[in-house]
Formats: sequence, C-alpha cells, structure tokens
Amino acid sequence: MPHPIISEFDIIFSGGGSTACVVAGRLATLDPSLTILILEGGQHILNQAAHVRPYKFTSHLVPTSTTMTFNVGNPSPRLNGRAPIVPCAHCVGGGSSVNAMCYTRGPASDFDDWGAEGWESKNLIPLMKKLETYQVQPDRLTHGYGGPIKVSSGGCKLVVSEEFIHVGTTYHKRQYAEDTDDLETCNTYSPWAKYIDGTTGRRSDAAHHYVYNQAHNANLQIWVGKRVKRVIFQDKRAVGVEFTSDPVSCPDADQSSSIVKASKLVVISAGAFGSPAILERSGIGAEAILKRCNIKQLVNLPGVGENYQDHNLVFTPYFAAEGTVTMDPLYLGEESDVVVQKNLAQWKIDGKSLIAQNSSDAKIKWRPDDDELKAMGSAFQPRWKEFFQDRPDKPVALFSLCAGSAGFSRILPRSNYIAANYFTLYPVSTGSVHIKLDENGQEGIDFNAGFLDDPSDIVPLIFGYKKLREVIRRMSSYRGEVPIGHPDFPQGSAAVCGETTGPVDLNAPDIIYTAEDDDAIDRYIRDRVQTTWHSLGTCAMKPRADQGVIDARLNVYGVTNLKVADMSIAPINVGTNTYWTALLIGEKAAMIIADELGIECRSSWKSPQSRL
Repeated sequence: MPHPIISEFDIIFSGGGSTACVVAGRLATLDPSLTILILEGGQHILNQAAHVRPYKFTSHLVPTSTTMTFNVGNPSPRLNGRAPIVPCAHCVGGGSSVNAMCYTRGPASDFDDWGAEGWESKNLIPLMKKLETYQVQPDRLTHGYGGPIKVSSGGCKLVVSEEFIHVGTTYHKRQYAEDTDDLETCNTYSPWAKYIDGTTGRRSDAAHHYVYNQAHNANLQIWVGKRVKRVIFQDKRAVGVEFTSDPVSCPDADQSSSIVKASKLVVISAGAFGSPAILERSGIGAEAILKRCNIKQLVNLPGVGENYQDHNLVFTPYFAAEGTVTMDPLYLGEESDVVVQKNLAQWKIDGKSLIAQNSSDAKIKWRPDDDELKAMGSAFQPRWKEFFQDRPDKPVALFSLCAGSAGFSRILPRSNYIAANYFTLYPVSTGSVHIKLDENGQEGIDFNAGFLDDPSDIVPLIFGYKKLREVIRRMSSYRGEVPIGHPDFPQGSAAVCGETTGPVDLNAPDIIYTAEDDDAIDRYIRDRVQTTWHSLGTCAMKPRADQGVIDARLNVYGVTNLKVADMSIAPINVGTNTYWTALLIGEKAAMIIADELGIECRSSWKSPQSRL
C-alpha cells in the first residue's frame, strides 16, 4: 500500500544518491519514529534488470539514457577545443545504481590530508569496515564482514585478466598481492574486486541495501521524479524545500512548485553538480553568480561550485584472439542472443556467469620507478617531488584491463576486444560548476571541467598509453590494435597500429616513439580523455576563508539546520573509485546527525533483513 502523504518531515534529503540512501537508511534504523523524506529527480530502480544485473551497467551511458544526466562542459583548448561531457546518475541510489561496480579503496592518508576534525583515518576506518561484507577473503584486518554492501570477485573469472597480471609481474617487473585495497598497498598487480554480491550475483547498491529493505517503515519515504529548486529559509534557518516535477523523469507532469517542510534538518545530497546548484538557487554563493541569475543573495559563499575535481580516464581498444572469453557477446549482442540467455539462465540459478561481471578483474595502482620517472620527462617532476615522492601509499594512476569493448561498444563491429583502461588519481587541475541563464531565461550550467589544464596532468596518461600497450601486446590473447581507438601515427612509424597474428615475445624490445609519434599521442589523449564519473569537491569541507562551503559537521556556513552530504564535500581528491568514498561519507554523516539529534549510534549496526 502507498504511504500517506505528509506535508512536514523531520529530515528532508534533497537528492537520493548513494550518500543520501546511506544516511537516511541508518537514521531510519536507529530511530524508526523519525519522519524522513528523500526527494529524487530520477526514478526508482527496485529490482530492475538494468540495475541489478551487473553486466548491464554500460546501458546507462547511451545518449538516450534517462538514468543519467549528461553535463556538457565548456569547450577547452586543452582538449583541442572539445566540450567534455560528464554524466552523473539520475535515479534512486545515484552512482551506486549505475556505476561499473569497481571496488577500490584509496590510502587511509587521503582522509588525514583533508584536515577536517573528526574525519581523520583513525576515526573512519571503523566505518570503512562497518559498511561492507568482504566476500573475497576472510580475516583481512582492514575489511568488514557484517555490513550491508557486499564485495566479491564477481560471477566468474576472466582468463585475460590473469594474462595481464602475468605480464605485469614479469615484463613490467612489479610484485603481486591478493589485496591492494588494504588502505596502504600500491604499485602491485592484484585482482580487482567488485560491488557484486558473491551469493546472488546482483549489484550491491546503496538503494537496495539501505532504503529499499526498509519498505515496512512508513516514516521513510522516497518521492521520485521531484527536482529540488531551492531551500526555504525563515531568517537563515532552513525549514523546508521547494520542488517541482523533474522535466526528464516526468516530462508531462505539472511543473508548478510545491513546498514540503522540515522540522529538524535539510540535507542537500544532489552530488557535485546538483548540490551547488541548489545552494545557488537558494541564494547561497558568489555575488556575481547569483546576480547574473537574478537571485537575491542570502549568504556570500564564493566557494560554492568551485573546486570541481575528477579523475582523467582513457580507454584504448585492442583485438583479442578468437575464443578469448570477453564481455563482448553481452555488450554487443541482443538480450535474445543464445550466449546472453545461457549466461542469464546460469545467473538465475546461482548468481554466477558473465551476467555478474563488469569486465575488469585485474589492476595496478601504479607509481613510476626511477626509469619510468625519467622517461616521463621534466613536466611531471615538480608534481612528483611536491606530492608523490614522500608518500609511498599514493598511486599516480590506476592501470587495468577490460575484457571487452565497454568504452567503445556503440561504435565497434561485433568481434572480440580487450581494452586498456587508465586514469590519473590525483590530477592537479580543478574546474567549476555554476548555474546560468540562457537567452530565453532558462537555467543551464556553466561548467568548466578543467581537464588537463595543468601541464603535469597529461604526462601519466601519455606514459600509460605506452606502458599498457607494451603489456597488452605481450599477452597471449593479443591480436593487434584497433586503429580507430589509437593515435594516428605517421605513415612508416614503428608505432603504426593494426591487426596482427599474435603477441610479441615477453623479452621483445619496446616500441621506440619518435617526436612525431609523441605529438600524435598528445593529440590522441586530448581528443579522448574523459571523466571517470568521479566528480567531487564543489561544496568543499574547508575553512570558510579558504573557499569552504561546509564545516566538519557538514553545516553550510552562514545558515542553520542545513547540511551537505555527498561527494561534493571532498576538499581534495581521493585515490579511489568514489562510490566507496560516497558510502563512507554517508556513514560518517549518519553518525554526526544521530549525535546532534541525541540518538544512540551503534558501531555494530547490521543491515536489516531484506523485505523485498
């Protein structure tokens, strides 16, 4: 039965992404009498195949997807005049419901670097353990074994990933470790775990495991298809929000505004794009931004929308030998194909098969050795010395192999592919996200991604192209480069790409690149580098004088009863896929809010039994 309509709640969440689900779910469990509302612009994902079947994550990235918002940035000369497009989730559960389910945890020192009281790693490690059930290995000291989010190796192992690790530990001369997500180990080849339940084979997302499993609690409500316009204040106390029907999720719905009241707290949780926009529409931000949008300023907070950060990603495709098991029969096929149906039947029985895969079984959190550092040239040296040299737990980039054409599946013909996947973890460049009005008075975004603005940021990506090409062409499944996905090298160059009959010898010499070849790689990176879907930083948890937006208790400066809780609060970047950080922020936010409400917060909280 539908829950009764309530016009006032204790707590309202403006946005229903990963972090909001964690906070709302924890608070509802700790005190079921709390009335909690989540307002989400997208739609429900409860038990929907596109969300619970892991292999289908690529379906959310098609241009017609309604589970993503495609944020178009301003053209950048650093990207050869290209306008970057950065998708963010538009559904209940946010990124946890649509992401590639890659389980990584950054170095614990990332949180010490934030410099926010109470957010030091020693205070967060218990929460890191609390949120997960680590199914990969038992008895790992930094992992958890009773939390709501399941982490496993997926539904089947991909042999090509074992080849990748073999070449990495021989040719690339790095060590092997079973677990490089222990909060300190890096520069070591390892398996890559996934946010996939090893028992059911389903995606392990925040929506199902924090809020949908509390459908019995009428005091926890999720209203979908609702776009929060602004926070309502009495003086400078947040007392509610104004919202409309979301024009994407509900294009035919009445677009008139409604108001719902919050007696205790409003939490903005709309992500790195949505949260600063809500603040600016509420009169909180830089004077010049608000003035051009005809918004009366309530609080001068110029850090709102600044400090945008991401990780910089490149996919590079290769041909794979006939018979190599990859995800391409699923990525490039139809639901009715025999291969898809066979895998689906197995998955429904025991949660196994390629259905419970994301194509990536191996990775290295890479740091250059002395020879590699020298080969990278002078442009990266200042950044290395300033940030990485004396921090051995900080990887420069993450290198991995995809067993399939995931990043190119919409433009390549049916065949067998593997792909290099490499992204920088601590790029220097930052951007900004602000609201603006077009010539017709309609709201849009003024988005500067900042990708590659700092000259040092492109260097690891150029090196990553070269090194991963050497690794992959020594793998037994390698059958050449897919020319459309590689640099356009000059005719006659030793680097020219194409199909081949097999791999080179493990001890073969590396390709020697000329200055013209390096120019081609530089152009290629600038043409191809993209988001890693890890947007953060636009409502930074920093001192107000340092362009901060919130304090360490998540309170927005200059007002009361208003907090922000999502990836926008990260003051600096993190060396990880950010779903983990979003979950962690949610766990910490739940503790902060419970403490302020006088609710006992048990550290041994376990997920309530599913009532789906």
